Amino acid sequence: MQTSSSPSDPTGPPASRTVSAGPTKDAGTITMATPIVRLDEPDELPAGPIDVLIVGGGPAGCAAALAALRERPGASVVIADAAAFPRDKTCGDGIAPHGLDVLRDLGVTDAVAGYRPVDRLRLRTPGGAEVATPSARASYVVPRQVFDARLMAAARARGANLIRRRVRTLELSDRPRPGGRGREPVVVVNGALTARVVIGADGANSVVRRALGLAVNPPEAMAIAVRAYADLPADDQPSEQFIHMTDEGWPAYAWSFPIGDGRANIGYGMLRSQLGTGSDGASAKTVLHRTLDRMLPRTPADPATLRAHHLPLSTHRPRQPPGPVLLAGDAASLINPLTGEGIYYALLSGSLAGRGGGGGAPPPPPGRQYRRSLDGELGRHLRHTTLLAGLVGRSRTMMDGAVRAARTRTELYDTLVEIGLGRGTIPASTLTRLAVRRTMAGLR
Repeated sequence: MQTSSSPSDPTGPPASRTVSAGPTKDAGTITMATPIVRLDEPDELPAGPIDVLIVGGGPAGCAAALAALRERPGASVVIADAAAFPRDKTCGDGIAPHGLDVLRDLGVTDAVAGYRPVDRLRLRTPGGAEVATPSARASYVVPRQVFDARLMAAARARGANLIRRRVRTLELSDRPRPGGRGREPVVVVNGALTARVVIGADGANSVVRRALGLAVNPPEAMAIAVRAYADLPADDQPSEQFIHMTDEGWPAYAWSFPIGDGRANIGYGMLRSQLGTGSDGASAKTVLHRTLDRMLPRTPADPATLRAHHLPLSTHRPRQPPGPVLLAGDAASLINPLTGEGIYYALLSGSLAGRGGGGGAPPPPPGRQYRRSLDGELGRHLRHTTLLAGLVGRSRTMMDGAVRAARTRTELYDTLVEIGLGRGTIPASTLTRLAVRRTMAGLR
């Protein structure tokens, strides 16, 4: 059991209190005190348009609020979320160091306080290749119920307002500018709230994205995963994140990420286009659950914690429109197609969206500015992951070869980790060979 004798809780609103982290199996598994984020409506919302209205209070939304208020401390920033915090969120719970870099830049330094670093990653491919090497920088495993509540408390401490609201409609309009000098574009939300900029950080089923007329990812660019929590065996094995790939429905893999309190976040994911009913007529849901049980037999899932979720992959990202409505995180299909990692992308894109949407007047169109910033930070990396995903998806032997080589080539292992968890790119010499391989594959 891991406890904190002097918990470093994030600064929350004055009326906040603490409860045990979750989801927990019993009172003996408390990992860290978690702030309750009160969702009482603010006494007053701005009389005029809100400067930045953020839909969704996860990592992307909170990063957007923190960045907007850092850019313009006096701005009115409102986060609208349908849920009460803290709340569970289906996810692998892995927090890569790259995401912590973004948070540190935003002034948040205690998002993973009380949780143990995990600096070892084990990869196993369908062909039996395996590598287990300490990573150059440690990751953390923090339940999203805890992580998101801490980020929300930090955003509110910075000055963001939180309202419990389910956003259903968005409408582009305009209104007189202050002082009567012309008109300014605004976004009308639910027919009542008006905002100069709206940031859609509302996840894989984004209402904001649909309101922009942008289609959801097709099945071949949409992953589906089932997640659960499980007790870890009581042995002396080193603490490590484990990814076990399988050729059933390739590309697909199971994971086990240790939290540090005797439990692990476990799961199994695959492309939506590859998921069907079982040969015995079992439902797709049952297929996911059975595959998870079979691939991780030493850590049976707690049935009460089994949840499924979609992951819109970056291989089918929508083009960000130039106007005042921005998309960040999962809503923008920012999920790594090789690993399913999305928290780093969410924090980085949310930060960039908040920076672009929180500037004073008269800025360039927010969407255009944000699109350029995002491409500058992630464009080359995303193009490379798309290339790799296409090649790996055609042949699992490529992954087998890469993992076997990584056992003796530390620089290759580090490159794979950076591409899978951060914003790493393919070395130039390798990129040329891969481009030729893709061209030859297209000619067959």
